[in-house]
Amino acid sequence: MSEPQEPRPTQLGIYDRPAAEKITSIEIIALVLSALWLLGAVVFFVVLPAPSGADDATSSSEGPLRFMMTMLAIFMPVGMIWVAATAARSSKIMREESQRLQAAIDAIRHAYIVQSHAGRVGSEPSVARKLDEIAAAQRKTESALATFTSTRDPRAKRPAPHPQAEAAQTSLPLGTSAEDMAPAIGREDFIRAINFPETAEDTQGFTALRRALKDRAVAGLVQAAQDVLTLLSQDGIYMDDLTPDMAHPDVWRKFAAGTRGREIAALGGVRDRSSLALTAGRMREDPIFRDAVHHFLRRFDKSFVQFESEASDSEISALAATRSARAFMLLGRVTGVFD
Repeated sequence: MSEPQEPRPTQLGIYDRPAAEKITSIEIIALVLSALWLLGAVVFFVVLPAPSGADDATSSSEGPLRFMMTMLAIFMPVGMIWVAATAARSSKIMREESQRLQAAIDAIRHAYIVQSHAGRVGSEPSVARKLDEIAAAQRKTESALATFTSTRDPRAKRPAPHPQAEAAQTSLPLGTSAEDMAPAIGREDFIRAINFPETAEDTQGFTALRRALKDRAVAGLVQAAQDVLTLLSQDGIYMDDLTPDMAHPDVWRKFAAGTRGREIAALGGVRDRSSLALTAGRMREDPIFRDAVHHFLRRFDKSFVQFESEASDSEISALAATRSARAFMLLGRVTGVFD
């Protein structure tokens, strides 16, 4: 009997299918059982004497039927033995294939994670790329305004302000930035901004992002959310793939009021075991990821407290369905915020 070949590892750690064994222990057992049965049949029908006193006429009329029954008695058990042997071998092959498939899946996932950490070059997600473009455009605009202001002729005369207009103006302290003078972002735009644009053609989403980046507090949350979403995507964790159990707006309001523990445990509605395990492992091993997570959780908590004070239940439900809120549910459950 030929020895089975050892499995060979491939580049991804997946094992090739080993060569099938020509004769296995199952066939040997089936052969032994068949031989024992045939030997017993030969002893019974050939060696043992036939019963006497049978009528010749009866024997001649029952000859074909007797022969058929004899053949069935001899060969049917043999056939059943080989049917059972075939089923046993098929079951063994299926178990081996299942184990090999599971090993291949685990190897692919491990290789993907390793390659994502080590060899990812220029594969930044589209959301992060768009946000960088927006930030760059904003910096160019501010630079252009600064240049225009600094290059104006200081001797140019300005028209005298109207007395009523001068009285209506609000005096601003020195050092007030353009972000402080920008109007507060609306709740609808806030929800759109922290969900990020759906596609490159999502003009409303990008408009909301531009408005959010002009609000200092919301811009900090958007940047923190972008950082954690980008880091999570390196492990193949995307918020669009998560389907968390949505909590009632009253639970969110309790969280904003400072309630902690079992009363707000419903906020940790993410049940995906793979995402939870990968995130928890990276929290232990990656200090940069851990710092980004804690920074995002603080920003989200502070922004949501301000949002909840004026938001309706429907607006809270809409916010809970955003990508940033799903990241908050996932990371909050991993870090024990809802315990």
